[in-house]
Amino acid sequence: MPARRDLPQPDGTGLRERILDALHELLRERTFDGLSVAEIISAAGVSRASFYFYFAGKQAVLAELVRRAVGAGHEAAEPWVRATADPRETLRAGIDAGAGLWLENAGVLRAIVESWASDPQLRELWLGQMATFTDATIARICADQQADPAVAARLDGVDVPALAATLTWTGERLYYLAACGVPPFDDRKVLVDTLTHLWVSALYA
Repeated sequence: MPARRDLPQPDGTGLRERILDALHELLRERTFDGLSVAEIISAAGVSRASFYFYFAGKQAVLAELVRRAVGAGHEAAEPWVRATADPRETLRAGIDAGAGLWLENAGVLRAIVESWASDPQLRELWLGQMATFTDATIARICADQQADPAVAARLDGVDVPALAATLTWTGERLYYLAACGVPPFDDRKVLVDTLTHLWVSALYA
């Protein structure tokens, strides 16, 4: 008997990517809560056994998509985090790249933002992923304080972790509103200008 086309592959590629791609596409038009595993399986064209070979449930599929998007976000922010050029320029470039990533992955990121508060597994995932951005921001602010007396003076007495978290979560909210098409943040230039102004004013102005 010939092997089934959708049986799990030893290297974990192919079928796994089809499942991830299927959820990514379904979330363009559907809410995460409204999707069933059966619908993901049907869209991916795989068997139930294959789905559960790679993922424990639909939350695990979403988690992988979220981790990939967050990883791309860290890459976009790397020039600012690593202080490779003028901080104002690298901040704006990173914010603009972040806006592009959110729009590209709008369905996935809407799903996690709308689901994490009511799902313990997704709550742990999203808080942990957002903490990685906050931690990177804290590290850059502390480096700026050590390297630039003006920054140190500006932030004297400021709770840096709280400031970093505020900037990070403000970005999350505005990117989310943009992904939902809510004015004025559906205008990418307005979104980027506003977030850049907030970050630069808080840290460098």
